[in-house]
Amino acid sequence: MARIHPTALVESSEIGDSTNVWAMVHIMKGVRVGGGCNIGDHAFLETGAVVGNNVTIKNQVLIWEGIVIEDDVFVGPRVTFTNDRYPRSPRMSHALPRYQSKENWLEKTMVRRGCAIGAGAIICPGIELGAFSVIAAGAVVTKNVAPFALVRGNPARPAGQVCVCGHPLTGDWQTTTCEKCGQTGSDRQQFFSTLNFCTQIEAMPPSDHHEIQTSV
Repeated sequence: MARIHPTALVESSEIGDSTNVWAMVHIMKGVRVGGGCNIGDHAFLETGAVVGNNVTIKNQVLIWEGIVIEDDVFVGPRVTFTNDRYPRSPRMSHALPRYQSKENWLEKTMVRRGCAIGAGAIICPGIELGAFSVIAAGAVVTKNVAPFALVRGNPARPAGQVCVCGHPLTGDWQTTTCEKCGQTGSDRQQFFSTLNFCTQIEAMPPSDHHEIQTSV
């Protein structure tokens, strides 16, 4: 059963078991959220967003239609996703034809399993953040990020590679032993090769069972 703070507005019935939704969160109808997630205060999830299992979404995160977040992802406070590369107001007369069909403007973004996105990062539309990659705080990500890569800056650029545990590596993720957790490159490759890189939310049945959380 999901636990919903009484001040949250949850219009979706597809919230997984043991997920916590905290104060002033708005989850629109049609959003899918897996089990074991934690969604912090003032987060907003738009219709069409998909969130996998065991995902941490910190305060004031904005997740729009077309954003798919796989399992075990960390999304830091005030991270902003985007889904329109050339935005105009759909109410402007010159833009009306473009916005009559989502195919004309909506660009999807995929956040692969285990990725961590630092506070205040901006994720531009139509890209993929690789499995177990790390996006540094404040980064503006305009291009795809490789698995296990660390990127930072504006625009974000590669700045090293990281282990599954998140600790920076001194060399390539496929060959370097982590000084923090001891995982070897071979261990990492074997682990990576066995992963199912699609969110398990697809198999989750809809549920209307929400428990109102009465305290923080």
